Amino acid sequence: MTSPSAPSEPSAPLSSVPATFTLGGEITVPRLGFGAMQLPGRWTRVVERATAVAVARRAVELGVRFIDTAAFYFSPRARANDILREALYPYPAGVTVATKVGPLRDADGEMYAEATPGQIRGLVEENLRQLRLDTLDLVSLRVGRLGAVGGVPLGERFAALAALREEGLVRHLGLSNVSAGQLAEARDIAPVAAVQNRFGVLGQEDAALVDLCADAGIAYMPFFALGGGHTALEGAGLRTVAERHGATEHQIALAWGLARSPSVVQIPGTASLAHLEQNMAAARLVLDAADMELLGR
Repeated sequence: MTSPSAPSEPSAPLSSVPATFTLGGEITVPRLGFGAMQLPGRWTRVVERATAVAVARRAVELGVRFIDTAAFYFSPRARANDILREALYPYPAGVTVATKVGPLRDADGEMYAEATPGQIRGLVEENLRQLRLDTLDLVSLRVGRLGAVGGVPLGERFAALAALREEGLVRHLGLSNVSAGQLAEARDIAPVAAVQNRFGVLGQEDAALVDLCADAGIAYMPFFALGGGHTALEGAGLRTVAERHGATEHQIALAWGLARSPSVVQIPGTASLAHLEQNMAAARLVLDAADMELLGR
């Protein structure tokens, strides 16, 4: 795969794309981060522990300062939090490790239920123990299992998480897999620093919420920005733009999200050193207005 290069025939340039985002008004991170979900492997896909540790370390070497994880990211052989602790503890200055709570998974990996308000503290403390931290910079309440569940009240669960912020166990609060209505409900309880929903160049249904987050100064962290969920990342527009830039479709998808909104913080995950290098190179891509128009369709 080729490395990204400048387009040969650029059209009108975009306005400057900010390189960083400040979470909660106080934690500034580069807008290309790293998701740890793939580090433990899957039930059907083994990732060698040494490889997973090397990927996490290399991500930081390449400039990652925001890492997204969760205690419910695990396989029969490993847990993402344990891998991150082995790879990075004591965590380098400026590295933010964010996590999520909500889904309950059994030993076979099935999400069988959602945490009750009374279980939120235990889940946060589990992340603290696994990561060997005293305070978590960002904890998001993940709502629902695999599908979005807009309209389901989340007030009691979010209030339980917000109480831990008052105690100092959590610095900032986030939400995952939510609707605009659920975001509004949560913001009536406590400040929300980040939203993590499904969004990408091939799935732009959440565009209005992306814009709402930008207006409110809330980070928007897409999951499955590179397809995911058995969705192939392919399309004529992606291929065309990728060819213009001498890049891969995955790199273009990441660059598109960064250009789409200043609130977007990309968190692509991988357990491959080669894919990690390719993902991080996407930060150097500069899409123009013609690219964005084509991809916006």
